[in-house]
Parts: sequence; structure tokens; C-alpha cells
Amino acid sequence: MSQFYDSNATKGPVQEHDVIMRGRKLLDITGVKQVESFDNEEFLLETVMGFLAIRGQNLQMKNLDVDKGIVSIKGKVFDLVYLDEQHGEKAKGFFSKLFR
Repeated sequence: MSQFYDSNATKGPVQEHDVIMRGRKLLDITGVKQVESFDNEEFLLETVMGFLAIRGQNLQMKNLDVDKGIVSIKGKVFDLVYLDEQHGEKAKGFFSKLFR
């Protein structure tokens, strides 16, 4: 797993964040801090670059390595959306739908 150093921090290496999709059926995601929630239609991941929502059909967690921050998801992927502070109202609406 590759790492780089954050010039603004003194804590050392910061994990890279990559999303690799293979054939719209398999996602490999690095830089995952935490899996917030998931079901067969939606995953919400906290990554080193913000929250990432993945929506699809028949989604399943294929692999989870918490120590390395790697998550693999299989199923039919419809969309990937980053929810960051710049889209505050949109993110609030999404979270309210997600946690009903």
C-alpha cells in the first residue's frame, strides 16, 4: 500500500485513497477509515478524503482489511458520490434519507 506524507501535519504518513472499479461489478477502495453502514443497495464509507456513498444492486462486502484501510465490494454499481462539507445541505439530505 502506498503512502505519502502530509506536509501540513507532523503525524507522519497519510494513507492514499484510490477507487478501482472493474467492469462495474467489483470495487477496490483504499484509504478507508471506517465503514459507517452498508446493505445490499448502499455502502457509506469514511475515507481519508471524506465520506463516500456507493449505491447499487446486490452489493456485498467481498473483503475488509481494517488495518490497511482496504474495502472490496462486489455487485452492480450504480453510482459513487463523495459527501463533503462543501455540499452541506445535499449531504444532510442524503444522511437523513440514509438513516430513516
